Amino acid sequence: MTKTSTGRHQRKSRSIPRAGTAVVGLSVVLAFVGTLGAQSIPRIPFEKYTLPNGLEVILHQDHTTPMIAVDTWYHVGSGDEKAGHTGFAHLFEHLMFMGSEHVPTGQFDQLLEAAGGNNNGSTTEDRTNYYETTPSNALALALYLDSDRMGFLVQALDSTKVDLQRNVVKNERRQRVDNVPYGKADETILATLYPKSHPYSWPVIGSMVDLSAATLEDVKSFFRTYYAPNNATLVIAGDFNADSAKALVQHYFGDIPRGPALPARPSPAPVVIPRDTFLVLQDKVQIPRVYYTWPSVKNYSRDDAALNVLASVLADGKNSRLYKRLVYDLQIAQDVNAYQDGQRLAGYFQIAVTPRKGITPARIDSLVHTELAKLQKDGITSRELARVQNSTRSQFLRELATDLGKAQLLNEYNYFVGDPDYVQRDAARYDAVTRADVQRVARMYLGKPKVVLTVVPDGMTSMMIKGDRQ
Repeated sequence: MTKTSTGRHQRKSRSIPRAGTAVVGLSVVLAFVGTLGAQSIPRIPFEKYTLPNGLEVILHQDHTTPMIAVDTWYHVGSGDEKAGHTGFAHLFEHLMFMGSEHVPTGQFDQLLEAAGGNNNGSTTEDRTNYYETTPSNALALALYLDSDRMGFLVQALDSTKVDLQRNVVKNERRQRVDNVPYGKADETILATLYPKSHPYSWPVIGSMVDLSAATLEDVKSFFRTYYAPNNATLVIAGDFNADSAKALVQHYFGDIPRGPALPARPSPAPVVIPRDTFLVLQDKVQIPRVYYTWPSVKNYSRDDAALNVLASVLADGKNSRLYKRLVYDLQIAQDVNAYQDGQRLAGYFQIAVTPRKGITPARIDSLVHTELAKLQKDGITSRELARVQNSTRSQFLRELATDLGKAQLLNEYNYFVGDPDYVQRDAARYDAVTRADVQRVARMYLGKPKVVLTVVPDGMTSMMIKGDRQ
C-alpha cells in the first residue's frame, strides 16, 4: 500500500470541485441561503476523555453502517523541526508502517487488509496523522496495531529500516519535487516568503542533504520526543459500543508511558514583505507558469473564511472571475488556481496561472491585476457570494457523510481550536461572510507586497514578470 503525504499537496480550501456545480436562478440561490444557514449543519456528537498517560481520546458513535474509522493525530509536523534537521515528521509517516516490536514488517497492511480494512497517513507543517477504516468487528485489531507502533516502534527501529525509508522518501521527493514540472515552485516561494528561521520556510518533505545526514539516534530521539501518548489524540468514529471501546483503548494504550516534556513550540512573528519580490525559476517545462503569493492569516483566525471565499470567487468553477476571463472568454490560459492556505503559525494566499502556448506571462500578469483591481474597487455580487456559500455548505455535508470525514474534523477542531465541537461554528464563519468582507480582505491582503514567481523554460529568463507590467 502506498503511503502518501499531503503536505502542501492537499489544501484546506472549503471550495468544492468544479464538476457538478449547479447553475440556478439568483432568487432560488438566495432563498436557499436564507433557509439553510449554519444550523443546517449537524453537530458531531462525541465524548472526550484523557488517559493518565496524556493520550486524548474522542469517541463518536454512528450505527448507520457496520464500519469504523480510527484516526490518530500526533501533534508534530515539519514546523516542529529545526533548520538542518528537516524531513523527520514526513520520514516517520513512512517508518510507522515498517513494523513494531510485536508486528513484523509487512504485517500491518496484511492484517488490516485481511480484515477488510485499509489505512494511510499524511504529514503537514503542523501534524502527522495515521488512520484505518475497517468493518466494526476489527476495532480491536486497529487499536492493537496503532498502540504497538506508538509504544513499541522505536525498539524495532534499526539502520536497515531507516535507510530503506530514507531512500523511499528521497525517491518521493524526486517524483514530486525535483523531477516534476513546476515541482520546485512551492519551496522556492516559501524560502522567500518566510525568513530562514521560520518553521514554514522549508518543505514538509525535507531536503536531500538533511535526510542523508540524519543518524539512527537522531531519528529515535525525534520519535521519543513527539510520538508519545501525551502528544497524540485518538479518534474512533462509527459503529461501536462506547464501554467496549473504552475498555479496548485502556487495554492497548493505558500502559504506554508518558513521553518527556515537549519542547516549546515556535511562535514566529507575523510575516511582513517590505516590497514586491520577483523571482524566476528555470525548469524543464514547455510553458511558463506565474505564481502570486501574499502573506495572509492563520487558519480559523479572523478573515480566514473571507479569504477562502475570495479564493473561490476568483478561481473555483467556470463562473469564477479569473477562470471565466482567462480560460473561457479569452482562452489565453490553461488553468487558474487560487487558495487561502492557513496553518497553525501563519498563512498565505496564492494565485497560480498557466498560460496557453504562445501567451506571455506579461499578458497574463496584466489581466490578473486588472481583474483584482476590479474586484477590489467594485466588490463581488450577491450571486457570487451565494454560489460559494452553497458550495461550502455542501462540502461540510460531504465531510460529515463518512466516519473518516467526521473523525478528521473532530481531530482538526480539537487541535487547532481546542474544541472538537466546532463544526457548526466553523460553518457559521462562512455563512457570516458578507460581500463587504470579501472586498475588504481583497484590498487588505492582496493590496500588500507579494512574492511573484515566474517558472520559465530553461534559458528563457527574459519571460519573467519583473514588476513593470511589460
